[in-house]
Amino acid sequence: MTSPHGGQGGARQPLVRPYAMTGGRTRPRYQLAIEALVTSTPQAYRSGTLLPEHARIVDLCREVKSVAEVSALCPMPLGVARILVADLAEAGLVAIHQPAAASESGGAPDVTLLERVLSGLRKL
Repeated sequence: MTSPHGGQGGARQPLVRPYAMTGGRTRPRYQLAIEALVTSTPQAYRSGTLLPEHARIVDLCREVKSVAEVSALCPMPLGVARILVADLAEAGLVAIHQPAAASESGGAPDVTLLERVLSGLRKL
């Protein structure tokens, strides 16, 4: 059965389309790894009115979350999450902790980071 929004069987469609959330942008202003860790800054709680999507991300990131987790928990497409997180970082409302470049670690993945991502995925 189709819903009035054109989806199947009551699947909820977002009220705001992804291109509207990002202002039509399809790429973040700077490169943001999906495993980058995001935390809200104290400034985020003094910033006044935020768009609902931004407020949700700030609230989620009171505890450290990866960009992939933000995407899954909001829920929103990964590309949209990257753009919104980058916007929040540019405004100083979240801090981004990018993973070390592969060349810095000799090509080996950071075990601590992998454990954190795995733990976060298990919580989903």
